[in-house]
Amino acid sequence: MVALGGRVNASLGRVRGVPQIPEKIHELTVGQLAARSGAAVSALHFYESKGLISSRRTTGNQRRYSRDALRRVAFVRAAQRVGIPLATIREALAELPEERTPTREDWARLSEAWRSELDERIKQLNRLRDHLTDCIGCGCLSLESCVLSNPDDVFGARQGAGSRLLVEKRREREERCVPEERCG
Repeated sequence: MVALGGRVNASLGRVRGVPQIPEKIHELTVGQLAARSGAAVSALHFYESKGLISSRRTTGNQRRYSRDALRRVAFVRAAQRVGIPLATIREALAELPEERTPTREDWARLSEAWRSELDERIKQLNRLRDHLTDCIGCGCLSLESCVLSNPDDVFGARQGAGSRLLVEKRREREERCVPEERCG
């Protein structure tokens, strides 16, 4: 039995432990949405505050979610699992018409757009993993050669480690400076 709007309703069954909501019910309480989606109530409130899902308020100020919120929550959670930031997810959902659930085609289109971002992150993580053992093994954490402390340092590779820019700028200033003048 599942409580529905304060009443116990024996007609709501469970499939694999998940409460089933009859088709005639078009709006869900936050508890029903949480039970059905597997997301915590606090997560649903957070998603709503971030504009990922929306609800209407009853005269008693209770939230009611349309059934499409189930698909939107599933979409958000799947995107989060692969590391997509919430702001990016919100932008993607904003492209969909209001009250429409994301479809398989929507997911395919958006995931293709996110693929290059994920590929870049994977590349960075692989590089970090590969160099982490080297770095810990040598223990130097040298700014001259450590790819973790000083990644992609083209200038340092050519000129060597250290604060060369400050030293070179001071030297240039001193060379231009006439002894009688103050050079700062």
